[in-house]
Amino acid sequence: MTYAGDLGATRHSGLVQITPANVASLAPLWTYRTGDLPRAADSATVWTQEVTPLKAGNRLFVCTAHSQIHAIDAETGVRLWKYDPGARLDWSPLRACRGVGYFKDEAAAPTAACAERVIAPTVDGRLVAVDAASGKPCQDFGQGGFVDQKAGLGQVTPGYYFTTSAPLVVGEHVIVGAQILDGATVGEPSGVIRAFNARTGAVEWAWDLGAADDRKGTDYTRGTPNAWAPLTADPQLGLVFVPLGNATPDFFGAHRSPAMERFGSALVALDFATGKLRWSFQTTHHDLWDQDIPGQPTLFELDTPGGRVPALVQPTKRGELFVLDRRTGKPLLPVEERPAPQGAAAGDFAAPTQPYSAGLPSLLLPRRFTEASAWGMTPLDQMVCRIAFRKLRYDGPLTPPSVQGTISYPGSAGIVGWGGVSIDQARQLLVVNSVHTPFVTRLFPRAQADALGLSIAPNTGNGGTRGSSEAMQSGAKAGLPQIGTPYAAQALPFLSPLGVPCMAPPWGRITAIDLRSRGIAWQRPFGTARDTGPFGWRVGLPLPLGVPSSGGPVTTSSGLTFIAASQDRFLRAIETATGRELWRARLPAGGQATPMTFASAVSGRQIVVVSAGGHGGLNTQPGDYILAYALKR
Repeated sequence: MTYAGDLGATRHSGLVQITPANVASLAPLWTYRTGDLPRAADSATVWTQEVTPLKAGNRLFVCTAHSQIHAIDAETGVRLWKYDPGARLDWSPLRACRGVGYFKDEAAAPTAACAERVIAPTVDGRLVAVDAASGKPCQDFGQGGFVDQKAGLGQVTPGYYFTTSAPLVVGEHVIVGAQILDGATVGEPSGVIRAFNARTGAVEWAWDLGAADDRKGTDYTRGTPNAWAPLTADPQLGLVFVPLGNATPDFFGAHRSPAMERFGSALVALDFATGKLRWSFQTTHHDLWDQDIPGQPTLFELDTPGGRVPALVQPTKRGELFVLDRRTGKPLLPVEERPAPQGAAAGDFAAPTQPYSAGLPSLLLPRRFTEASAWGMTPLDQMVCRIAFRKLRYDGPLTPPSVQGTISYPGSAGIVGWGGVSIDQARQLLVVNSVHTPFVTRLFPRAQADALGLSIAPNTGNGGTRGSSEAMQSGAKAGLPQIGTPYAAQALPFLSPLGVPCMAPPWGRITAIDLRSRGIAWQRPFGTARDTGPFGWRVGLPLPLGVPSSGGPVTTSSGLTFIAASQDRFLRAIETATGRELWRARLPAGGQATPMTFASAVSGRQIVVVSAGGHGGLNTQPGDYILAYALKR
């Protein structure tokens, strides 16, 4: 009853009914339509349907891009209820909801209103709690069922603060961060992490990294790193693990405070009862590349010569996988500080070194981008890519942004995204899908930015910059004003004139990493070109090039990995031990979401469910589908 399967975000199921031997008999069971589709107001935003359903009892709970909540009968796919919180759509440049939280009040009578409640985020920066049985707002939660997360943040411009990830419910705590608009200005709303009481909605604690005291209601420090990804918890240790981004804006950092420098793009562990900091580990120093941590850390037990140790693995946009002792934050597998490219833009600086995972040595980033490797579908566009490469700056990963224009690989869309990783503990295999698309980051001195109109910060969620990493995957012009710094910025995929990456495929991979040997168990291109092509055309060629993806995998104890995510419209079943694709189902829309699987309390069948609603940034088919599959009887 928790997003990602459990509080440790393993994305693993112990079910064994569907196996590599019988998965070919998997067939559609039911299809549910939410009715929530792109609207005219979404034309200047990025539309996505990324939800992973949450099961409680015999009900599935889902949220939609416009923050509706639906309850579905898990066995039949019949709607039980629907609730629309009436979210203001001008408060978010991204239409997304990845999941909901669930709280059962053990002190309440089972039949009491809101004894079980669904707690969901909205795109206008609120939390809503509704009765799991009826869908009616819980009147004792906040004001009439709502808590305004913008309270205490001071001035919040529409479009600058919104929530897309599922709340973390631990005991009676509802712990949340939020997404802050990328690249607009210094002093954007605070990235404060708060715990709300699941019954009353009252703030129980607030971790404001810019303040020495525990602030619970007002005057949170502006411009601090935020956590837009889901959070993870270890109740036995009393810790919540928070993956942070960088301070605003993204591509210039001379103005950042010591606290912002310490916690930017860091994983922090907080005491979930008090919010007090227990430890932190930084994945990128003085982040100038929008390398915020996009996915949950995943908890597991690491086999070592001295026995099993409580560990976590933190995936990053850089493709580095850091394995830490979750009790202390100390690396369990070696981490090395290596010299980093220098030469930041005038007025800024670059960190002299950056951390690299020597224990799992850059397994997801196996190739260096060079002029000779610049690629095109034809000799002509290959030549254009190589000419462009020569004009741009590139001294390897984490080359600082420049007025000249810098190739950023990994780019700001990242190698690993919000879908995170799945761990099969028994097999000690970590499964992850990754994206391989270089970006070009360019800085514009303020006078030039003024002339180009890049110095105007957006004032609504429906206009202005499309600067989030989700938006930038679309190739749309991404003007980032960065008001309060000497430079505006632009971050775009490095594409050929045909609109395909200037790097040879595969542009997407799926990989299994053996946590015992610390090496790759298998790695494959992920996805085909069936639903993509030059100029964004869907050419229908099922070439296994490996394409971008958004969403994550789920593994099972029977030895299967289920994953959609890819730019082509398929749900796949892969043999976890070998990487062989054993089954696939064509989806009616883009499946940019993480699947889930459960055992039906009614029929005893194992059922696999996935959301298929598309992703505007990946240019996949929009839709409003929740689809379920089970073995043929």
